Amino acid sequence: MKIIWYKDFEKHYKKRILPYQKVNIKFKERTRLLVENPQNPILKDHQLTGDMKEYRSFSIAGDLRVTYKIVGQIYYFYDIGSHNQVY
Repeated sequence: MKIIWYKDFEKHYKKRILPYQKVNIKFKERTRLLVENPQNPILKDHQLTGDMKEYRSFSIAGDLRVTYKIVGQIYYFYDIGSHNQVY
């Protein structure tokens, strides 16, 4: 599997996640889990609805989420942040 970050994802990652070492480590762990086993219950992965129905979401920790979509064998990471920031 390959992961591609949208430009906004990269910008939000640098601002919201990267400055916080523990959160950044958790993000990397959850991303690894997603690639290894997307059904892992720790991820709380689910399909979104409404305007974002083409995307999925998984949990990093607490209220932090990654929204993404899968096209073939590629994960496109769309946004990262709190529930209110990404939806």
